[in-house]
Parts: sequence; structure tokens; C-alpha cells
Amino acid sequence: MSKVCSICQRGRMTGNKVSHSNRKARRVWSVNLQKVRIKGTQGQSYVCTNCMKSGRVERA
Repeated sequence: MSKVCSICQRGRMTGNKVSHSNRKARRVWSVNLQKVRIKGTQGQSYVCTNCMKSGRVERA
């Protein structure tokens, strides 16, 4: 599964996990992807919940 939205092309974001003692360690935030069937297309694709909520995708 690719971790990229098929509508807005949003993917993983990287940054630092910062502890209480201010030590840094690299970490990753993944996009909230859902497998949906889009109206007017064939098959299913992965779409982020932000696109679904904003109305950029019409589900079949």
C-alpha cells in the first residue's frame, strides 16, 4: 500500500520526537488514508480523510 493520497498527494511527514529532557529522535507521521470507491472511476483508491471531509471526493 502506498502511503500517499491519490487526490492531494499528501504523504508522510517527518520531524522530531522531543522528550521532557529535550532530547530529539526522528519520527514519522502518517496520513489517515481510507480505501474508498470513487464515483465515476473503476476500482478503489486510497484517499485521505481530509479530502473526504472537504468534499473533494464523491464516494460511489
